[in-house]
Amino acid sequence: TIKLARAAANSTSNVLLQGESGTGKEIFAQAIHNQSQRCQGPFIAINCGAIPRELIGSELFGYVEGAFTGARRGGKAGKFEMAAGGTLFLDEIGDMPLEQRVVLLRVLQNKTVTRIGDSKDIPVDVRIICASNKNLLEEVEKGDFRQDLYYRLNVISIAIPPLRDRKDDIPLLMHHYLMKLGVEPIIIERIMNPAVMHCLSKSAWPGNVRELQNVAERLA
Repeated sequence: TIKLARAAANSTSNVLLQGESGTGKEIFAQAIHNQSQRCQGPFIAINCGAIPRELIGSELFGYVEGAFTGARRGGKAGKFEMAAGGTLFLDEIGDMPLEQRVVLLRVLQNKTVTRIGDSKDIPVDVRIICASNKNLLEEVEKGDFRQDLYYRLNVISIAIPPLRDRKDDIPLLMHHYLMKLGVEPIIIERIMNPAVMHCLSKSAWPGNVRELQNVAERLA
């Protein structure tokens, strides 16, 4: 997975990261950006599932003054404009409202955005990395995700395995997070005794690496 991400960093193609919640999709996206030729440009992340449905269009594409009630004086640039010259990370793309997916497809095809309330096309030079904890191909087959958008986004596909499928990483990650928390090496050795490691290896880790990070903090 890491080798594939390094290869993706050397291209400008769209990347689709798929994996369960807590596996580290945003960390992979940031790492791909940092290793790319766009590393000097901005890395802008937006969670498509966390923004209210009526606001995601203005967040992504911006708006002009007077576009709607409460619009900021002078308008506002959207995330696409803010990410110009860099990378735009669209997290939980599967939760984006259907009407905004249509607009997103048009932006990806034309490389331009139109602010809400305006008719002027603004060219944008942005590398797109998307992530989803859903299987988007299954969503396409069920009719819940646009096929044309899926193939536009899924140029380089990277699957991030859940922690239960890479249990050899548990001691490495636990040591890393305890060190990051400033725990003294002698205390880390006491925490990471064989009985504790055996318990941790038996867990199914439904929250993946994020859950392990919380456990490390609790143990510390």
